[in-house]
Amino acid sequence: MPKGQNGRRRLRGNETLVLALPKGRILEEVTPLVRRAGIVIEPAFDDPESRQLRFKTSEPGLDVIRVRNFDVATFVAFGAAQFGIAGNDVLMEFEYSEIYVPLDLGVGRCRLVVAAPKEDVGRDDPSRWSHVRIATKYPEITRPHFAARGVLAECIKLNGAMELAPSIGLCRQIVDLVQTGSTLKANGLVEIEHIADITSRLIVNRAALKTRATEVGGWIERFREAADAA
Repeated sequence: MPKGQNGRRRLRGNETLVLALPKGRILEEVTPLVRRAGIVIEPAFDDPESRQLRFKTSEPGLDVIRVRNFDVATFVAFGAAQFGIAGNDVLMEFEYSEIYVPLDLGVGRCRLVVAAPKEDVGRDDPSRWSHVRIATKYPEITRPHFAARGVLAECIKLNGAMELAPSIGLCRQIVDLVQTGSTLKANGLVEIEHIADITSRLIVNRAALKTRATEVGGWIERFREAADAA
């Protein structure tokens, strides 16, 4: 496979296009949108027991891959997938210059927040902080958020079970995605700061948009129509 600068792949015009979709909760909201765009994925995609990761579709020349939410942007940035769907939390965290974001799809709505034990509210004044220890999988978002008001954020990288960290003494605050707030409540935490509203976006590899403008541009329009029809 030919490579360009920095190891990025150069696409041949006759290659199958690849759409990267996120696993998990977001996929439940994304799948109807994909269907409205006219993409029917082979039955194994809906089989919870299947370990398959790449799937054929009803569209000649289009395959779908199912990967972790954070990995969608990596596959698209490096040209292994020409386009995909990812939350803007992922895009804020990694800031890949190789990715173009033409559409907010309006699904996967949640928010990125700072949370702390409920007993800290009213007892600990955030305006007086100079240093905080935060458990999060978003260190590149978290550090600038606190630095903007002169607070040094020491980030402990976790990829799951974030809500457990304060109760076992790892830290007092976390930064994580929240949809309903029920998981925070179940673990004795409350939101104390809002960082960003999050939705899922259509993302496109910039090189693919240039070298296969008709095909990739056509898919952008189909997803635009699908999102508008929701």
